[in-house]
Amino acid sequence: MALSQVEVLPNGLTLAVEERPWSPGVAMQLLLPVGAVTDPEGLEGAASLLEGWLWKGAGPYDARALADAFDRLGVRRASSSGLEHTTFTAQFLADKLSAVLRLYAEVLQRPHLPEEGLEAVRQMALQGLAALEDQPPKKMFVALRRAVFQSPHGRNPEGVRAHLEAARAADLREDFARRYAPRGAILALVGGVSYEAARSAVLEALGGWQGEGVPHPPVVLNPPCALHLEQETAQVQIGLIYPDVGFDHPEYYTARLAVQVLSGGMSSRLFTEVREKRGLVYSVYATSGGVRGYSYLMAYAGTTPERADETLRVLEAEIARLAEGVSEEELARTKIGLRAALVMQDESARSRAASMARDLFVLGRVRSLDEIEAQIAAVDIARLNRYLAENPYRNPWVATLGPRKLVMR
Repeated sequence: MALSQVEVLPNGLTLAVEERPWSPGVAMQLLLPVGAVTDPEGLEGAASLLEGWLWKGAGPYDARALADAFDRLGVRRASSSGLEHTTFTAQFLADKLSAVLRLYAEVLQRPHLPEEGLEAVRQMALQGLAALEDQPPKKMFVALRRAVFQSPHGRNPEGVRAHLEAARAADLREDFARRYAPRGAILALVGGVSYEAARSAVLEALGGWQGEGVPHPPVVLNPPCALHLEQETAQVQIGLIYPDVGFDHPEYYTARLAVQVLSGGMSSRLFTEVREKRGLVYSVYATSGGVRGYSYLMAYAGTTPERADETLRVLEAEIARLAEGVSEEELARTKIGLRAALVMQDESARSRAASMARDLFVLGRVRSLDEIEAQIAAVDIARLNRYLAENPYRNPWVATLGPRKLVMR
């Protein structure tokens, strides 16, 4: 079994390595706590702009030369900026580790951030924001999360149009200098590299990187409410968010199993009761979500205007019905499904690097697959039903999008 080693380096960068000596490759996940929650006031979308702008040249490379340098090393890479962090992912041969890290060091410490490159990045961001109008479910959830959080955790990572249009190069460079820092950043490596070799390569490339970054704001919630976005659409979008327990709660996997009962495949309750038996929706699901410090259960249904009122009523009723308990058969099925998903996910070095970085960001430690499996196995029917009876899913935040407001409970 591969074991993870974790160390906070002198400059504050957290290094996590899981050795897989049998693998010729390495998967990398670099997580920086630079996201929409720490975007400056009046500059929502700055983290997204910076992530795109970084690739316009760094150190001795212009944009084209930088891309060529990564390609010559055979690096498969991607980057993105979200609500709480910006991530850089890469996969490459293990013997290229030092060279790959040196390139990322140029990007992180010596980006050109050229004035002439900003406009293209801005236009891409504006196009992404405009595309929201063509994605009603996403638009509905963006509004719902804004309704849930009073703190910046309700922001849309893609930003605000007026802020994107007004963003100046000088302000973004200042923001980069303030937020891109090693303290709080997490570098996870999984594959055919020893911890000692990885540590040496990271210190050589990134040991001189300095900076404190900025703290994340605390989570502040709004009271539960219902909102409607009126739009002349052929379909109605319905979203619900319920408070739930987080990663660090002892009943976290009890709650995860409950979500699986609701939405863990084609035999789950929402699929069978809302879609198959009643034919109310073309899509319905529930999933766990959240931010660091707050977790929730999120449910979605897409239906026609004629069926929307009944869909909302049935969806809420099915979720509330969890408090009456689940059957042994449902629990057995969901345990197998959840365990299979976790095992298959951790087979991939890329997924494992991502889960290690996420664990360190949310929990401050890396969980092993054995630990997770043991926690799932420890949930029996009595424990699950007791938990659901004591913690019913009620009083959600509700959002709908469609041609008319629905009849709320």
